[in-house]
Amino acid sequence: MDTTVNDTTKTAPHVDIPALRAQDIRVATLAGQEILHGIGFDLHPGKILALVGESGSGKTTAGLACMGHFRQGLRLTEGSVFLGSEAASGNLLDLAPTQVRLLRGGTISYVPQDPALSLNPAMRIGDQIAETLQVHGFGSSSAERAERVAEVLAEVGLASDTAYQRRYPHQLSGGQQQRVGIAMAFACRPSVMVLDEPTTGLDVTTQALVLQTIDEMAERHQVAGLYITHDLAVVATVADEVLVMLSGEVVERGTTEEVLFHPQHRYTRKLLNAVPDLDGKRRVGDVEAITGEQPLVFPGPHSPGDQRINPLAEPGDHGPTSSTDLLEVSGLELAYGSAQILDGIDFTLGVGESMMLLGESGSGKTTLSRCVAGLNDDYRGTITLRGTKLAPGTRSRTAEQRQGIQYVFQSPFSSLNPRRSILESVEVPLKMAGTTDKRERRSRVLEALDRVKLGASYLDRRPGELSGGERQRAAIARALVNAPSVLVCDEVTSALDVSVQASILDLLRTLQLETGMAMLFVTHNIALARHISQSLAVLQKGRIVDVGPTDEVLTNPRHAYTRQLLDHVPTF
Repeated sequence: MDTTVNDTTKTAPHVDIPALRAQDIRVATLAGQEILHGIGFDLHPGKILALVGESGSGKTTAGLACMGHFRQGLRLTEGSVFLGSEAASGNLLDLAPTQVRLLRGGTISYVPQDPALSLNPAMRIGDQIAETLQVHGFGSSSAERAERVAEVLAEVGLASDTAYQRRYPHQLSGGQQQRVGIAMAFACRPSVMVLDEPTTGLDVTTQALVLQTIDEMAERHQVAGLYITHDLAVVATVADEVLVMLSGEVVERGTTEEVLFHPQHRYTRKLLNAVPDLDGKRRVGDVEAITGEQPLVFPGPHSPGDQRINPLAEPGDHGPTSSTDLLEVSGLELAYGSAQILDGIDFTLGVGESMMLLGESGSGKTTLSRCVAGLNDDYRGTITLRGTKLAPGTRSRTAEQRQGIQYVFQSPFSSLNPRRSILESVEVPLKMAGTTDKRERRSRVLEALDRVKLGASYLDRRPGELSGGERQRAAIARALVNAPSVLVCDEVTSALDVSVQASILDLLRTLQLETGMAMLFVTHNIALARHISQSLAVLQKGRIVDVGPTDEVLTNPRHAYTRQLLDHVPTF
């Protein structure tokens, strides 16, 4: 009898206490409109839960609620968040602000979508990580904290020596900045991490490293992770469980395998169908499935007669051609001291043609695109538009030349003025071009907003009232409002969910076919290549190492570096 009792005690099931439990989270605007309708989930030690949904679905609001933070204009109406045992921790949402601040960065940490917002531009990166450790009482001495700074930088794939720690954020690429942000979040070895699109700005090689780091750290230190993302291929790589959100509600939940390979909800199936694939097999009908767009008919000088053209069909099959180069770049070089950033870049871009620039963070692709747009005037070599050599900087170019090349920045958070309404921001190029009629400007702004699926209701809103994806669409509208002949797109889909991404690609292809607009498309998302570009150029350390028609480069890459990039593309 006694033995039986003892055996029963030994084999009693272990009670798995979640590292974080969110229950019935309800959030509303100050006007009373509810935007989160009773969200709840558990985060378990060593496991990662992916929160998936379109821009505006409420996924970031739900993630921030776990930290007791609510964006301006929002308020909690109901709900609870417990860290560990409910009896021990109490409801985080009932704690005083000073108590919550002590938890953030220590017990529960956050990695934002935009690393530029989390780093102090006036502080060296090593000092910023050390400050995080000091504020939360990590380590017993400065030496111990310094050792942890070096350790955590190495964990996220960065140099850990003193020289690197003394760099300022502006001396790092976007991907390097993001890894520093992740290092700061890992620094105090938290029990819970909220990751809001942490690999959005990273190239595929760095993304693979960061995802591996997140996965290993979660398992090794039993950290519970909430991974907010729109990238379903990344979900397959890193998540154990998935929650799919739509309009503030959870519409599907389950293991990663269940949700990605056996989706039950119609909305989940639409999201999966809209994911661009590297092989280019999912093209026809995929955009229609998520956006309602139909194949379009465009008669024009580059497409004799009426042709039915799917905007996401392989651009090489239907794209317009021209014997006259619209944009020509020749012998482009740029160096900062002894560091050679661009080393003899040559390429041409025809009317209606799209070229994708691929490369790891720091390869020079953004620097090259900024030189083309005149935002960087330190280069040597020539850039020619319609046969006319351009001055290096925009200030020395004519109004017509500035209007002819428009730039969409990677970060909509920093490219839109937070004090201006969307109308005021989008109309800036029109004012600079001399369009003085207020009614005409408003009409053209509204047309541009309609094209990017925003509309009149956004005219008087400010960037702080928009989601990340909505801000990026507003930034794209600003670039399109003046009908440029060359559009330079710097990671323009990195902040967008798959359905909006499909819509934007549809929009850009349509504009190309209608107007002959050419595009220089900078991205780390190789899977987009077949859907948007006729040609592909791969940059490594400031040189083009592989170039040619998109299909040719992806199918038969000549350079080992290109093959390495393709090997790191996340898929499911």
